[in-house]
Amino acid sequence: MRIARFSIDGNVAFGAVEGDPSAPGSSEGLVLDIIKGVPFADFELSGTKVPLSKVRLLPPVLPNKVVAIGRNYAAHAAELGNEVPAAPWAFFKPSTSVIGPGDPIVYPTFSREVHHEAELAVVIGRLCREVPRERVKDVILGYTCANDVTARDTQQTEKQWARAKGFDSSCPLGPWIETGLDLAAASDLAVTATVNGELRQAGRTSQMINSIEDLIVNITEAMTLLPGDVLLTGTPAGVGPLHPGDEVAVTIEGIGTLTNKVISRG
Repeated sequence: MRIARFSIDGNVAFGAVEGDPSAPGSSEGLVLDIIKGVPFADFELSGTKVPLSKVRLLPPVLPNKVVAIGRNYAAHAAELGNEVPAAPWAFFKPSTSVIGPGDPIVYPTFSREVHHEAELAVVIGRLCREVPRERVKDVILGYTCANDVTARDTQQTEKQWARAKGFDSSCPLGPWIETGLDLAAASDLAVTATVNGELRQAGRTSQMINSIEDLIVNITEAMTLLPGDVLLTGTPAGVGPLHPGDEVAVTIEGIGTLTNKVISRG
């Protein structure tokens, strides 16, 4: 099931996406069956349906926290002249960095070099702590597309990545949560990024150094994850600059495409 979060007539709801998003011209035929309740607990489909074209898609979740992993693809670490860390290298992106499909990425005034980073995002479905490897599958609601937008020059000059990775609009998520992928499938998906239609990144989640299981076990040793929290799993090689006016699209096999435009502040 694909679960979207959307607004219509001033109301916010979750809905199950019906139709094939990969079919040519499919967006016109997609509909949302409005969910009774929230996807983090037992819910029912209401049977009330609205065309996707009539709603505004929002970030599929509003996470309490986004835990992101740096240098989890060897080729990406190498392209920036970095070594691969011996253990998962985690950092946070604040909830205020999250935007949805179609929302603008606002170029920060303190940077002159902003990069795209296409990533698979894992959406947590239940409160969890110290998750054993064999239970990882039970705490995952599903997967979505993410763009870990990064002020690269700031990242290189500041010891902490808070500003470089956490500025407003630096965490696009969407377009929806795919709940139908198991861990085996999620561990070998194509991940691409295009800028103005030009292919920039092309990798597979099978190239991750630390697997999804590795990451959730590692993170929950230290902290509690809440329903709706998001884990960014790292980016493949090919990151590059974004400029005001650019349109960046992150596509993940079996999930969909997340598209955002870059604008100047002010």
